[in-house]
Amino acid sequence: MGHVNHAVYFTYMEQCRFALWRELGGGAGLPGAGTIVVHAECDYRAPAFVHDELEIRLTVGDIGRSSFAFLYEIVHAANGRRIAEGKTVNVTYDYGTAQTIPIPETTRALLEQAR
Repeated sequence: MGHVNHAVYFTYMEQCRFALWRELGGGAGLPGAGTIVVHAECDYRAPAFVHDELEIRLTVGDIGRSSFAFLYEIVHAANGRRIAEGKTVNVTYDYGTAQTIPIPETTRALLEQAR
């Protein structure tokens, strides 16, 4: 078959999200806040194959009180063909109390800057 399994696209999105967090100054999450993905979706437009070079694009979507969205576009690097589109909804989370928390202002400013 040689095509990329559908579940791998979520790994691509996760790697892109982590790259953004590192770029913004965090480690495994956004600086100033723990986060949890509470919703993930992917619409598949065309097959990708194992040796294809893909470009994963990420933009910041809606930012709410304690949640925010990342929007993804996966394209074939050589010809720009759209392979998939995705979205994750993330919440800021206090792992100590196991509760959702409002997005800290420093984190909100970084998200706004990344738009």
